[in-house]
Amino acid sequence: MITLCGFPVSNYYNKVKLALLEKGVPFTEETVLTGRTDEAVLGASPLAKIPFVRTPQGSLCESEAIVEYLEAAYPNPPLLPAEPFAAAKVRELTIFIDLHLELVARELYPQAFFGGTLSESSQARIRKQLDKNIPAFKRLAKFAPYVAGDAFTLADCAAFASLPVVGMATKAIYGEDLLLAAGVDYKPYIKLVGERPSAQKVLADRKAYSSKV
Repeated sequence: MITLCGFPVSNYYNKVKLALLEKGVPFTEETVLTGRTDEAVLGASPLAKIPFVRTPQGSLCESEAIVEYLEAAYPNPPLLPAEPFAAAKVRELTIFIDLHLELVARELYPQAFFGGTLSESSQARIRKQLDKNIPAFKRLAKFAPYVAGDAFTLADCAAFASLPVVGMATKAIYGEDLLLAAGVDYKPYIKLVGERPSAQKVLADRKAYSSKV
């Protein structure tokens, strides 16, 4: 049995959870907040980042490593194409979402969501990077109807979890959703994926958790 550790508001936690649900892998959940420095956490996630998973073979951290493990250990149903180049294109898109969109926009979250403040110079620096990265993502994303093409893949686990957060954060800071402003009309896509049972479960659990905190 796999144990998914983290909490349901985290988009990276939900990225992994979507993959688990899509694959029908049995798992339990354990609430672990960021920043814990006890050995039970550091032994599994040395930077105290979430999510991480506990498996019969041992612990594993970093969301992309986890979903790649799930794909290899539980190949059916597949969330990567069988053809190597097509699979690499899905991975490429996932990296763009995680590193070039979400990780950049993450610097906005303290002010956008948690009452913090960012300097004007920091806001300008992040805006400049997103103004470069979002059009690059647009060149790769297909939304046909899924982000990498006609099949639901690991890239959708990342996109569904992170694109709305990037949109909300940029709107909160800059007064406009920079994804939409750059012509990335992701809202119909989010609605489409949101009709999947896995996504509905993720959204319901996130809402239930948020109502308690």
